[in-house]
Amino acid sequence: MIFDNLYNYNERLIADYISKLPLLEDKDPEYLADLCCLALNQLPARYIRHEVDMAFYLPASERLTMEMKVREAVDKSIVFLESDKSLRS
Repeated sequence: MIFDNLYNYNERLIADYISKLPLLEDKDPEYLADLCCLALNQLPARYIRHEVDMAFYLPASERLTMEMKVREAVDKSIVFLESDKSLRS
């Protein structure tokens, strides 16, 4: 990769949201990886180099909107994974 210090900020938001969901504590790493991929594919990429960039340049209203969209994407992905028994381990 040309730039090793770039990442999609939505990855952080998804990880933060998932870590707060007690119903996912017993899920294996494969399930969680699938969940993250499904959720990320529903969201636009928001690449940054440093998290401090988001703290200084992202308006609070936009941050709240991003968090809401992350919650919706994760919740929708959980419903999908839980509804299809063939995707469960």
